[in-house]
Amino acid sequence: MARRAAPEINAGSMADIAFLLLIFFLVTTTMDVDTGITRKLPPPVENPDEDVDVKERNVLKILVNSQDMLMVDGKRGDVRQLKDKAKDFMALHPDNPDYPEVAPKFIEELGKEVPSSKGVISLKNDRGTSYEMYIMVQNELARAFNEMKDEKSVELFGVKYSQLVDETKIDIINALVPVRISEAEPEDIGGGS
Repeated sequence: MARRAAPEINAGSMADIAFLLLIFFLVTTTMDVDTGITRKLPPPVENPDEDVDVKERNVLKILVNSQDMLMVDGKRGDVRQLKDKAKDFMALHPDNPDYPEVAPKFIEELGKEVPSSKGVISLKNDRGTSYEMYIMVQNELARAFNEMKDEKSVELFGVKYSQLVDETKIDIINALVPVRISEAEPEDIGGGS
């Protein structure tokens, strides 16, 4: 009895097909890119040994302890009210000693001086603060500044800040509503009560 030889499979085109599939998946697959919190860092300090005197009334102090309790200017706070508190603090309140000082600021793109708040929001977290609470506080502060920018943009240009396409107009709004958040290095603040 004669044995039949098993037919060979031509694998020459298999490598080509595998290569084409690989190229197809590389071209059509999208990669998720993690995004962080966008913050513009301040310029380097020219004289680091020089003490900068900031008046108490110009600083809104926000503390988050290890139990995720929020303190706003030494009083117990609610993260859901933080946006409104930040907006109120950063708004112009001339001649009111309970709010930040107001000083004239020259806006080059406008060609004139406008009143500007000297307010700064100081944020400090405990090392034990949860990531969720940290992000909630950051989101509320970002919402406050975004709403202030939208309001100023609608007042001046009739559209929200996010809809502006003209770089000059964007620069004007950024100069009128600067994001002034000072974030301190986390440390052990404690639990508090």
